[in-house]
Amino acid sequence: MRFSIICHFKLIFKGGSMKAMQKMIVLALVLVWFGGLTGNVSAQFSRPEDAIKYRKSVMFIIAQHFGRLGDMVKGVKPYEQGRFANNAALIENLSTLPWEAFLITGSDKGDTTMKASVLKNPEEFKKLSQTFQQETIKLVSAAKNNDVDAIKRQFGNVAKSCKDCHSQFRK
Repeated sequence: MRFSIICHFKLIFKGGSMKAMQKMIVLALVLVWFGGLTGNVSAQFSRPEDAIKYRKSVMFIIAQHFGRLGDMVKGVKPYEQGRFANNAALIENLSTLPWEAFLITGSDKGDTTMKASVLKNPEEFKKLSQTFQQETIKLVSAAKNNDVDAIKRQFGNVAKSCKDCHSQFRK
């Protein structure tokens, strides 16, 4: 079966190496799988408590990696370009995950620091979450370029995007 699929791709993409085609197939399968995961986030939460646990878990992991970056930016830990870039890339990937879990009806009650204003003003909340995502993309780019001054500025921009959302939507 696998060989058959690869042969079909080889016929479609003439001249491509077998290794490149295998990578393309794996990438396509991962994208389809990941799309299925993220496309039905709200359907995954049968109870508001599940949405709360999900978003708290994601935000905890983001905070852990952002703290590592902060230690390097502040000079608490030595700056290592590879380690900084890896943590920034993880934050970028994670930055797409928690937002739908904030918009689940009833998830403003219980063990949460989310204000009810998230559910009353979802467009503003989405705008702020998109700003955070855009700023993390810029941080990854700065990390790849290894310009420490640009990294520090962009780290500050990401932190500001966190603060802007938290000041409006966090208890």
